[in-house]
Amino acid sequence: MHVGFIGLGSQGAPMARRIIDAGYDTTLWARRAATLEAFTDTPAKTAGTPAELAAACDIVCVCVVNDTDVEEVLTGKNGVLDGLRSGGVIAIHSTVHPDTCRKLAEPAGKQGIRLVDAPVSGGGGAAAEGRLLVLAGGDTEAVELCRPVFATYASPIIHTGALGSAQLTKLLNNLLFTAHLATAASTLALGRQLGIDTTALAQAITHGTGTSFALTRVTAAGGTLDRMAPVAGPLLQKDARLITELARTHHATPGTVLTAADDALDLMNHRR
Repeated sequence: MHVGFIGLGSQGAPMARRIIDAGYDTTLWARRAATLEAFTDTPAKTAGTPAELAAACDIVCVCVVNDTDVEEVLTGKNGVLDGLRSGGVIAIHSTVHPDTCRKLAEPAGKQGIRLVDAPVSGGGGAAAEGRLLVLAGGDTEAVELCRPVFATYASPIIHTGALGSAQLTKLLNNLLFTAHLATAASTLALGRQLGIDTTALAQAITHGTGTSFALTRVTAAGGTLDRMAPVAGPLLQKDARLITELARTHHATPGTVLTAADDALDLMNHRR
């Protein structure tokens, strides 16, 4: 099986390297040639365009930033759909709107190409250690075809259902994480006001029933959301906006989780 990988950022690069190290024939493409320099010590091939990459591959993994980037890489001039053969599979590792995946599945399907939405969670360190979470939505056969490739950088791999369901699951996960950031930061702030040493408080909660991954992130960032805001803020804002839109479209009531997530985003915006 020949695998293509597009999107060699802080998370995509270690994912691609795990695929290569597992012995898969791999072809890479990046907008900036400098990005590919980190792979000169590997047997991976490089392509001049996404279409050229796709023409050599059975599975193409895409790990770019947003919906626009995904659409451009797949359907733009010399995009993946210009090169991938019938029977090929595209795995979208980016976190995007579920409808983006469904929309792209239409032109892909007309060419006999299947699409899997496969957003990831865990970050570059988890990718390098093979312990990313991969959520996979789409046709069961397509997901199972991709599973051995995903397994090079992920554990667990969870098939969430139909195409688009993995993106929705990831957005809900990110919404809850954002809400947890607010409750963790506000708890530490309340402790400070009550005269409690926040380092001791964080250590106690980490070993208690109130612990959360968000608390460990806030603690590592100095007990507030200030340091996280420049990098995490825009991404979490994007995901919160998407889930809000989806809830409105489906006439669903988000409840307190969205209120808490909004509080976290407000704290990041005002750096207080």
